[in-house]
Order: sequence, then structure tokens, then C-alpha cells
Amino acid sequence: MHVPFCASRCDYCDFYSTRAGTLGSNFEEIRERFVDRLLEDVRLRLEGTASVPTVYIGGGTPSILRESLGRLLEGLRRLLPNMPLEFTVESNPESADESFFKTCCSNGVTRVSLGAQTFSEKSRKAVNRLGDADAIRESLAYAKRFFPHAFSVDLIAGLPFQTAAVIQNDVEQALAFEPAHISLYSLTLAEGTPLEKRIRKNADCFQRIDDLWLFGRDLLEQSGYMAYEISNFSLEGKESLHNKRYWRMENWTGVGPSASGTVVDDETGTGVRLTIKPDIALYLKKTEQDTEYLDRDTLIKESLLMGFRSLDGPDAALFLKRFHKPITAFIPRTIDAWRNKGLFEQNRIALTKEGLLFLNQFLVEAFREIGG
Repeated sequence: MHVPFCASRCDYCDFYSTRAGTLGSNFEEIRERFVDRLLEDVRLRLEGTASVPTVYIGGGTPSILRESLGRLLEGLRRLLPNMPLEFTVESNPESADESFFKTCCSNGVTRVSLGAQTFSEKSRKAVNRLGDADAIRESLAYAKRFFPHAFSVDLIAGLPFQTAAVIQNDVEQALAFEPAHISLYSLTLAEGTPLEKRIRKNADCFQRIDDLWLFGRDLLEQSGYMAYEISNFSLEGKESLHNKRYWRMENWTGVGPSASGTVVDDETGTGVRLTIKPDIALYLKKTEQDTEYLDRDTLIKESLLMGFRSLDGPDAALFLKRFHKPITAFIPRTIDAWRNKGLFEQNRIALTKEGLLFLNQFLVEAFREIGG
């Protein structure tokens, strides 16, 4: 579920969102209409659904809905056929006050994800990130209080003015609150964003992004956090169930502007992807969406692309069920070559921890082999 409102827009972000301030006094009315529209969309999409294993409300900034968030969560509880095993809500620290956590806690949410990104004031200001280190620490204290051992923290490696010392401070401050899960992302310089345009002119304020990420990864692993996917680390048994559904290419549905859902026909190995147009005004009137039909070859490649992101590799049983051949039948030469380089596991279909660092090159070779 995508909530496309933010208090401000970070200079590295290329997600669809609208600054609440640009809506002026109309924001309260729009957010109420938006919640109504989301709930109606969920009702329509869940007709005939027997089970919803996971729910993820992201953004944007879901916590910017304020009191309307409670109405959204109450509405979802009435619509869901059963309470999900995992129910996550994202928030930015500056809007994650005590009221936010109480609302989540009393409405079936089992997990919160906080976008800290960095505690460095210099780095935050360089990318137009709201809030400060004190706000992050305050929200993390609330998270530990209301969701002990059930919250996640997002960090980014490679922001302007970050050094190894800054990364170490970011990791240590986050770990002090004992999160169950940490996402450590490498900064992505999306084309056309304000940050990407600045960097083309002056890259002096950056160290090598890869080096900083690797340093952060090592710190997390030394602290007992397992890297179960390229950018995701958790204590044992605390992986994100919702994200794992994506990586296994299980079915999901999306609601809200720019949200996407994919449903796969296991008999034919084909699928349908529905993506809602990134336009709040259109969404409030009706659900405008694009339909993409995924043929067998496309779905095979997507299943490998998503599955090999995980340290466990693709879901081999689900892959065989859908495509009637094992993964080894499609890319035997690629697997053998990467095993010989020591970057592919010997006893299972997965890249090694070091092999994951070269995922893009692995996929290029695998797709080339599939394409003949």
C-alpha cells in the first residue's frame, strides 16, 4: 500500500510522492478522501481472497497521515479476511511520535520500519532530509518501547560527506536501540534527481559508495545481524516476511498511486502485473492502472532476478512448479562457471555472500544463456 505524501522531498528520491505543503489547507480533506479511496480499493481487490499473509504500508511517508492513519488501520482490520502474520507500517522519524506508535500498536500492526538513513547532520542537510539525530533517537526509543524486537531501521551508505567514521556512528547508534532488522542501502543516483545533477558537477564530497557499504555490512555482521538479502540484515528469525514474498515472486497486490501488483498463473508460468498510475487526482476519482502481461520467458528471468537477490536463492520448488523444469536446466553453464570462481554455493542454488556483490554480472550471463 503506497501513501504518496511527504513533508519534503529528499534530493536522492525518485519515488512518486507529493509534498503535503503544496496542497495547502486542502491536505486534510485530501488525506481523508485518500483513505476512503484506499479502503474501497482494498475491498474490491480482496473479494474472494481467503488469506492475506502480509501487509506493508509504505511511501512516501505513511505517518504523515496523522490521525487519519488510525482510521485507515481500523478499516483494514475490518476488511482483511484474517489478521496477517506480518503487518508493517513505514515512518520517518520526525513524524513518528508517541501517538503514531500507539495507533499502530492498537490496530494490529506487528512491525514498524523507520527511515533513519543517517544520524549525520551534515549529510542529512546535503540531501534536504528533514529531521535531525535527536528526532531519530526519540523515534527509535518509542519503537523499542512499543515494538520490542519487531522494528526495522533503514540506513544509507554513500550520502554526501559520509566517511567510514560516519557509517560506524550510524550503525552503532541504530544498534543501541536493539532493532530486529536493519536495511543498509547503497545510495542510488537516480537520473534526473537533484542529487544526481549536483554530483555530475562536483563529486568531491563523496567517498566510494561501495567501500562505505562494505564497511557497514561488516559492522552489522560482526554485531550478529545476518545478511539474508543484498541490502537487508536481521537477527535470527526476524527477516521481513513481506519482502521475502517479493524475492520469491509470490503473488501480491498493490493499492495507492504508483503501487504495483503481480499475479502468477502457476499452471502456465505466465502472469499479469497491474500498476496504478502515479497520479493522486486520478486515484481519488477512480483506479487508473496499466496492465502488463508477463510471458513465460519474462517471468523466468524476473524469478531469477528477484530470487538471486536473496542469500537463499530463488524458491526452487515454486520455480519448478511454475516452469516445469529446475533452475539448473535453464542456466547450467552460468552456474558451473560461477561455482568454479567460488561465487556460487556448491550444494544449493544460490550465490555466495561474496557472489551477491556481483549479482548484476551474474544475471547478465544467466539471461544471455537463457536467450540462447
